[in-house]
Amino acid sequence: MAEAGPTGGTVLWLLRAILHAAFFGLLGIGALRTAADGLAAPADRWAAVSGALVLAVVYASGPLMRHRAPARAPALGWLAAVTALWAGLLLSAPDFSWVAFPLFFLHLHLLRRGHAVVAVTVITAAVVAAQALHLGTLTVPVVLGPVIGALTSVIIALGYAALYNESEQRRRLIDDLTRTRGDLAASQHRAGVLAERERLAREIHDTLAQGLSSIVLLLRSAEGAAPGVTGSARERIAEARATATENLEEARRFVRGLTPPSLETESLVEALRRVCERAGREGGPDSVLRVDGDPVPLPRDYEVALLRAAQASLANTVAHARATRAVVTLGFLDDEVTLDVVDDGRGFPATERPAPRPDGTGFGLAALRERMTALGGRLEMESAPGEGTAVAARLPLARGAAADDREGDDEQT
Repeated sequence: MAEAGPTGGTVLWLLRAILHAAFFGLLGIGALRTAADGLAAPADRWAAVSGALVLAVVYASGPLMRHRAPARAPALGWLAAVTALWAGLLLSAPDFSWVAFPLFFLHLHLLRRGHAVVAVTVITAAVVAAQALHLGTLTVPVVLGPVIGALTSVIIALGYAALYNESEQRRRLIDDLTRTRGDLAASQHRAGVLAERERLAREIHDTLAQGLSSIVLLLRSAEGAAPGVTGSARERIAEARATATENLEEARRFVRGLTPPSLETESLVEALRRVCERAGREGGPDSVLRVDGDPVPLPRDYEVALLRAAQASLANTVAHARATRAVVTLGFLDDEVTLDVVDDGRGFPATERPAPRPDGTGFGLAALRERMTALGGRLEMESAPGEGTAVAARLPLARGAAADDREGDDEQT
């Protein structure tokens, strides 16, 4: 009486396997008894056996043999064909009456409750009529046998439906628990990320931001206390104060979880050009910016990641490379955006690749690599002694279509 649907559990699978075995077994018994019936004409016996083989083939090709939910229309068509073939066999030989028992279950499983009851009643009446026609009389056993079989089938089908519904409820409960566990894990991950960000924000506010603020005040005081200092020395003091002020603003913006100030007032290309100019002013190599391809709007977190990659790479060039020239290339390809920073410095062997050190330095490239990976990209480095160093960042442009949505959290840690 249950609707056709996905079955679940070993018990349901076993019940359906027993149903199929009963159908083929009773059909085979009916065919053998008919073939051995000496009172029937040979032509009638072979016609009944051939009909039984056809019915077996049709049944075996049906959707229920796949042990999964059949589509309703094909399943009903298949059920009608099986029932019609069985009715033809029943008219030719009453030994096929026993096949009615598995047919009860098929109708009770595939039809709605009202239709299933009508079908079971009609099949029972057909069996009673065939038996009475064969015996030439209507007796109590002829009526009671099929009726008891039909009632037993209905009771078993009700139990099957209850088991089926319980299995479905258990499956839905497991699906809900799995989904809830995934949501809980995601929530815990987000909570952990937020807690770590808050911790970093407090550390930056209490250390870096406070230290930069003190540097700005000291440099401002130095400018006022040394009016006689002119020329390049005074320019250096002013430049140091401006740099410290900008870095202080960067630290404060990081604490507030906003984007770098440079990307709020200018494009990525302009921000990269300023980074190159600053590297040259700070005693680093002559740094130039090149742009390959036609610039396209990028998601804000892409811009932040590329800007940080350029800043960290040039900072390493200034501090370690002893280079005279560095080239920053921003490339817009069909499927990715690239940033390459190449210098002509002293380089280093592969065995000495930058890595975090106990004194707290050396984390820049590792952090950049994690940032790129989080965005679906990658960060690569190549270097050799005397041949300079190349840092290459790659980000996919698959999400570039959403670049107009430039909101978001850009300083994730």
